[in-house]
Amino acid sequence: MAKSTKDIQRIKGARKVRLKELPIFTRQLAAMLSSGMPLVQSIVALEEQTENKSFQKVLNGVRTKVEGGAMYSDALANYPQVFDELYVNMMRAGETGGMLSETCDRVAGFLEASNRLRAKVKSAMMYPSVVMTVALIICTALVIFVVPVFAGMFGGFGADLPKPTQALLDLSNFIKAYWYIVLAVVAASVYSLRRYAQTDKGAFNLDMLKLRVPTVGVLARKIAITRFSSTFSQLISSGVPIIQAMSIVGVATGNKVIGKAILDARASVEQGNTISATLKSNKEFPSMLIHMLSAGEQTGKMEEMLSKLSEFYQEEVDTMLEGLTSMLEPLLMVVIGVMIGGIVLCMFLPIFRMSELVM
Repeated sequence: MAKSTKDIQRIKGARKVRLKELPIFTRQLAAMLSSGMPLVQSIVALEEQTENKSFQKVLNGVRTKVEGGAMYSDALANYPQVFDELYVNMMRAGETGGMLSETCDRVAGFLEASNRLRAKVKSAMMYPSVVMTVALIICTALVIFVVPVFAGMFGGFGADLPKPTQALLDLSNFIKAYWYIVLAVVAASVYSLRRYAQTDKGAFNLDMLKLRVPTVGVLARKIAITRFSSTFSQLISSGVPIIQAMSIVGVATGNKVIGKAILDARASVEQGNTISATLKSNKEFPSMLIHMLSAGEQTGKMEEMLSKLSEFYQEEVDTMLEGLTSMLEPLLMVVIGVMIGGIVLCMFLPIFRMSELVM
């Protein structure tokens, strides 16, 4: 069934719906279906109780299409902003195999786990972001408002100010005189970076940079491997063919570099090669992942191995996030101390050389 562009354009707050409403809806739908309630009746009940008007409109459209004879998964596919390819394919596999309620329950657990991981990463990044923003505001205020006052105090002595102090004063004068240029450059830089990140090449290069940054790269790789393992496991357990599952997983990892490696490996698997042998040649995948994939392929327990991998890397990510959070606090204090201390030192250097300036 073709996707309706008209429907897609009318969805408002799709990201909020996908992150907040979708896991709850899927969990409730699983409970209703497992109790024997018909699909259409279940959707009607959930449509009536949801408070999000946008999601209510989406569910109304899904229900209408199902009542008209469409498959549930095809009805969902008309709203890709809410129901992505991973969600639709897992529902289609469950629908085809007559296990829609079990699939909904499995997908709900997957969505909840994904949201927990996203929340942990966001929480870990929130503290340093806020602290650095406040520090930059303080430093800017010092340079613009405080430095000129100190410069005026020592300007009447007739001697040259120390070079660090003079450089700081020149920076202060430049910002005050050309603040609109500074703001324009900052805004243009942020805008250009965001536009660059939205391009395929830009997103790939930025994700490559993330993987190469010390410590941060290790965390980014583990997060991507966690998503790869959990998503692949869910797709296989839902009955999605491996080739199709690899196409979906390649997008779901959240990292373009690792995603491209998976999509490239798909072509090799189509030719009869094993997944582990194909990924082994790529340095982005840890040896533990390769060995467990190989064991899963040899024993026919791929789903079980991927599930264990997901649990292992999830624990690794949690441990690393806790360690980074505790390590960032003293590190940020040092960085902020150097920034503000450097400005204060530059302002007080003339006092240290007072005798020279008076003579």
